[in-house]
Amino acid sequence: MYRLKYLFLIYIILLTTQHVTAENKDPKRLQIGIKKRPKNCIDKSKKGDLLHVHYRGTFENGTEFDTSHIRQIPFTFTVGSGQVIKGWDQGLIGMCTGELRKLVIPPELGYGDHGVPPTIAGD
Repeated sequence: MYRLKYLFLIYIILLTTQHVTAENKDPKRLQIGIKKRPKNCIDKSKKGDLLHVHYRGTFENGTEFDTSHIRQIPFTFTVGSGQVIKGWDQGLIGMCTGELRKLVIPPELGYGDHGVPPTIAGD
């Protein structure tokens, strides 16, 4: 049974064409930063949950390539089911309702070698 999760304040940084260059950071690993966590987290997202998220996708240089905020409608998907890029399926597990995360997603967990032309070049 799917449980609805309202995760309205999620900003997701998608690293799709460039690798992370900061020290001590593996460019092939998903990086999950928790920007805001509610005081009470009764229920965390798990594989199979239906999530409703707002997001902002940017390249490493900060250029935005997509956002749900312009449409004013959260993006809805079943986490862990392969409906979205692997970085989302992995990076949104264990979130609390109302939590704010920043994901830095390497190409292998994003759009890979093929990208999504013309906006997102392949790796």
